[in-house]
Amino acid sequence: MSLLSRKELRERILGKPPLIENMIDIETQLQPNSVEMTLQRVEVLEGTGAIDFDNNERKLPSSRPLEFDGNDWIFLHPGTYKVIFNEIVNIPKDLAAIARPRSSMLRCGVNIGTAVWDAGYRGRSESMLVVYNPGGFKLRKNARIIQLLFYKLHTEVEEGYNGQYQYENI
Repeated sequence: MSLLSRKELRERILGKPPLIENMIDIETQLQPNSVEMTLQRVEVLEGTGAIDFDNNERKLPSSRPLEFDGNDWIFLHPGTYKVIFNEIVNIPKDLAAIARPRSSMLRCGVNIGTAVWDAGYRGRSESMLVVYNPGGFKLRKNARIIQLLFYKLHTEVEEGYNGQYQYENI
């Protein structure tokens, strides 16, 4: 695998189908080796989740959206939240992606847990945000919060992602 460069990312974002849709500002979000994803909304988890081997008993906890104030800010107390991104990703069968939080988030005592974006996945993604800072954290709507890194696979996958979260929440 090899990590895509800014030039390769730009070509794929501007291609058909676009690698990423709904970007706020490609020049700001496009980094030397990643694309920064922006915050659409924050939700608080309510209830219990469950996961098993074959997903027959998988249960996601319900969640409730939190409101931004009149200036599009939200204050988050220490705890765990779900964040939903503005962007829609279209991962072709020759790429996969992983994400890391922006270093500014970590410096504020906040981390983001992410999963792998599999080849063939298309949809609006979400991740887990954890506020460790005892003083809490302020977050503004459309803030750039993660860096999505795209990797070129040695060979294209025969069958791409076709799970429950395909095309979710578009």
